[in-house]
Order: sequence, then structure tokens, then C-alpha cells
Amino acid sequence: MSETTATGRPSAPDWLAMTAEELYAYQDAENRFRASSAARAITGDPDPGAAIDWRQVTLPGRELPVRVHRPAPGGRGDADRAGLPLVIHVHGGGFVGTAVQSDWVTSHLAAQLPAVVVSVEHRLLGPDSPLSAAVDDGWDVLRHVLDHADQWGVDPARTAVFGESCGALISTLAAIRARESGLRLRAQVLVNPAADVTETMFDHPSITQYADSPALTETQLRLFHRYAVPPGADARALSPLHADDLGGLAPALVLVPTHDPVADHGRRYAERLQAAGTPTRLTEYPETGHAFLSMPGAVPQAEAARAEIFEFLRGALAE
Repeated sequence: MSETTATGRPSAPDWLAMTAEELYAYQDAENRFRASSAARAITGDPDPGAAIDWRQVTLPGRELPVRVHRPAPGGRGDADRAGLPLVIHVHGGGFVGTAVQSDWVTSHLAAQLPAVVVSVEHRLLGPDSPLSAAVDDGWDVLRHVLDHADQWGVDPARTAVFGESCGALISTLAAIRARESGLRLRAQVLVNPAADVTETMFDHPSITQYADSPALTETQLRLFHRYAVPPGADARALSPLHADDLGGLAPALVLVPTHDPVADHGRRYAERLQAAGTPTRLTEYPETGHAFLSMPGAVPQAEAARAEIFEFLRGALAE
């Protein structure tokens, strides 16, 4: 059983020596904390103008929970109105994490844009669940909601993807798949994205400079890397930084906290998007660490980042 701190949060384990059983125990304990009322002091309170519900989505070979945020009845947007913009959101964490940890930003977008924000509770990385499974979850939820747009009350012509950390990686790959399938997205928002799961992911200077940052360490990234791509699989196929063609993608907003091991992943990916002709805005948030957007109670800059995301999506998703 995982040990816990005085706040009820599990103590940090020895990441590189962690067994599968210890990983699953840590996931369970950490996600219980992230979904708890005690965590709201860090993760922030949801916007009261949004209604939030869990919903099960039937996908090929599996059922997947999603956390759905809509404008609440009587709020700025009509909860029963059809044809709202759609934002598919993917939380961060990789081998840990839950959509609940992002309620502060996702509920705000739902209430204020207004929009339907569907946050994907994707399969977490582990011995039996490589990164490709989570990538499929993001894409399959996007396709499912658009294929049933009337049931979800969304306008498929006004769709964006939005991800944080590993969730941003999943969102980048969804944007690439969308282009290849002829689906036109309006925007992609990528916050502290991990963009490389090949062996070169550790070669960036920011990895070394911020190897022991509070929110993400190099040892955690090595655990992530261990489970992301099984031996013999093509890591480049899951690494948007190494994609052959990044042209013709949805306009991107890339937010990079400067004190983050994967800061250079975001910088280099934004540069590649720009070089390919994809409209891209890169904004750096000085002296902020990884996952800052999910910690508004501890990181004041999260408020400015949320405002920037809101303004970007309001313009991109306008009728």
C-alpha cells in the first residue's frame, strides 16, 4: 500500500525501482487525492457556470469514461442549445492523472466560451497499456463525439483539441490524424507538451537543467519512457517532434513554462510547426514549472495562461 503525506497525498516512490504493483497502487492513491475536495486548494474550484458530469463512451472494444463540461442552465450559454463549439481535452500525467484535476480550466472554458468540453479519462501508461492506447483513446473520443454531434449538442465545424503534458502529445497526434483523415479542426492548444518519446527525448538542455523540478523530474520521465513504447515499436510514430510533415494542421497555441524539463520539447515543436507553415503562437511563462495550469492555487501565472487559452479559442471557434 502506498504511504501518504499529512495531506493524504501518496509519498513519492522510488520511480526507477517501482514494480507494476507499486505503480498501480500509486496511480490509485494519487488519483483519489487529485479527485478529492482537499486537492481543490491546489487544482482550483470549477466555474459555477458549468455543469459537470461523467459519461461513458462506447468505443471499439471498450467503454471509456469522459468528463463532460457544459454551460449550466441559466448561465451565459444555454445548456440545452444545440450547435455549441466542441473542445476535446486530454489531461496530463501519463502514468497517473484524472480529468478531475483539470476542472478549473475546462469548466471555465465551457461556461465562458460557451462550449461543450469533453475531457478524456484515457488509459494510463503501464506494463499492459502503452502510449498508443492513450493516443487511440483521444482520437476515438474525438471521432465518436463528432459522429454523434446531434446527441452531444455540438457543431462539428467548430472543434478544437486541447491537451496538457502527455495529454498535449495525445492532442498533437489527434491533430495530425485529423489532417490525414480530412477532418478540419479549428485549433489546437498544447500546454507544456511532451513531444518526443524516442531516445532523443532526454537530449534537450531543459531536461538536464530542470531534472529535479518539483512537478516533474527526469526519473519520472524515464519511467514514462519505459512504458510509453514497447520494445520493437516505432517511437517516431508517437513522437510529433519527429513527424515528417507538420503542414496544414490546425492553428496552434503552445504554452511553455520555462522551469520545466520538457520546456525544450514545446519550443522545438512550435518551431517545427512554424517552419511547416502551420500558424503557431508560442508563449513562455517565466519561472513556472511543469503542470502549472493544473495548479492555480499554487501558481498565480495559471490565471494568465487560462485567459490566453480562452481568448485564443474564442477567436478560433467563433461562428
